[in-house]
Amino acid sequence: MTITRHKVYAYITDRDRLLIFSQPDFPEAGLQVPGGTVKPGETPEAAAQREAEEETGLPGLRLAHFLGEQVRDMADYGLDEIHHRYFYHLECTHSPPGVWRHTEEDPSDGSPAPIVFELFWVRLPDGVPLLIAQQDFMLPRLLELMH
Repeated sequence: MTITRHKVYAYITDRDRLLIFSQPDFPEAGLQVPGGTVKPGETPEAAAQREAEEETGLPGLRLAHFLGEQVRDMADYGLDEIHHRYFYHLECTHSPPGVWRHTEEDPSDGSPAPIVFELFWVRLPDGVPLLIAQQDFMLPRLLELMH
């Protein structure tokens, strides 16, 4: 039986830049935005804030907008799962580093901890590379709200 998982994704911006990351130890994970699984009893908004802070180490992120939802069958990644995804825009409230590494100690996907992320900024709109598993799905909505 196919299960449905509730996921959140955070488009974190600093002016005209979007934060993305790679996983140096798992290059097959592709380029991503911060995100993860909504915990039982947690709202999607709280999950987006928590996941963004856990995966980036950035303090003081401000929730700016709810961007929308997507229901995605993950069969193309070999998973018998449906992901009900919630996308949020968060803004940096301080001057962040340009590139840095951060370690997540509690991965929501059940992976063994720790996971190292290499985080960096790309320019909106034209500098954003292809993100894995349609994580870029709500970028048009983000750009619409930012302009």
